[in-house]
Amino acid sequence: MEKNIETPNLRRLTSAVCRIARSAGEYIAKEREKFSPERVERKHAHDYVSYVDKGSEDLIVGALRQLLPEAGFITEEGSAGHTDEQLLWVIDPLDGTTNFIHNYAPYAVSIALIRGREILVGVVYEITACETYYAWQGGGAYMMVGDTGRTIIEQLKVSRQPTEDALLCLQLPYNSEAYKPVARHLIDTFYGRSASIRMIGSAAMALCYVAAGRLDGYAEQYIGQWDYMAGALIVAEAGGQVTDYQGSTDFTCGNSVVATNGLTHAALLEALNEE
Repeated sequence: MEKNIETPNLRRLTSAVCRIARSAGEYIAKEREKFSPERVERKHAHDYVSYVDKGSEDLIVGALRQLLPEAGFITEEGSAGHTDEQLLWVIDPLDGTTNFIHNYAPYAVSIALIRGREILVGVVYEITACETYYAWQGGGAYMMVGDTGRTIIEQLKVSRQPTEDALLCLQLPYNSEAYKPVARHLIDTFYGRSASIRMIGSAAMALCYVAAGRLDGYAEQYIGQWDYMAGALIVAEAGGQVTDYQGSTDFTCGNSVVATNGLTHAALLEALNEE
C-alpha cells in the first residue's frame, strides 16, 4: 500500500478514519462533562494541554496502528513517532484545547494521512456539533452530520463571496509578541473593508468552515502540521485555495496557512506581505 495507494483504497481508509475520529470525539465529549480545570498543564505561555488531549491521542494512535500498521506518526502530544515510513498519520487529538477548557465551541479531532508532501486523507470531527468533515485526494470534500444511526451527508463547496462581502477568520496564535504587528495590520486592513472578522480558536475548524462556505478566508501563523494538515486537504477538495503566508502551495512543512474561497486570497496575501 505504501507504493501505490489508489483512490478506492483512500475512500475506504477515509471511512475508517471518520469512525476513529468520532470515537475519539465521543471520549472527549464524555470527559468534558466531568472535566476539571485543575488538571490542565501549560506547555508554553497560554498554550495548554490536558489529560483529555493525551487520552484522545492514545485512542487514535492505537486504532490507526491497527488500520495501517506500516505508517508512522506525527502527533501533537508526542505519543508516537516515525523513522523512515513513507506514510505518516498527522494527528491533533484535540484542536482548540483552550476552547475545550472553557466549554466554548468549537473544538475538534483532526487526522490526516500524508506521503511526503502529499496529503492523501483528511478528517476533522467537530465534537459539539457532531459534524464530520472529510476528504481524500481527488475524491471531493464532504460533511456528515449526526451519529452513525442517523446521518446527513453533503458535498462541500467553498463560497463565492468577494473580499468586500467576506467573513474572515484572522486567528491569534500563542506566539503573541511575534504576531502582534501582523494581527494589528490585518485587523486594520480588513475591519470595515470586509463583512466582518472572527476568531474561533481552532485552526482545523477554521479550515473546515472555509470548505463549507461558512467562512470566506482564514489566515494563521505559528501553528503545527497537526493543526492544519487535514483541513487543508478538505479546503482544496472543496474548490478552495491553500498556501502559506508567502503564497506557496508547498506549505506542508511550514508553520503558516492561508485558506480561502480563491476570491479573497490575493487580498489576504497582499496584506500579509506589505512592509
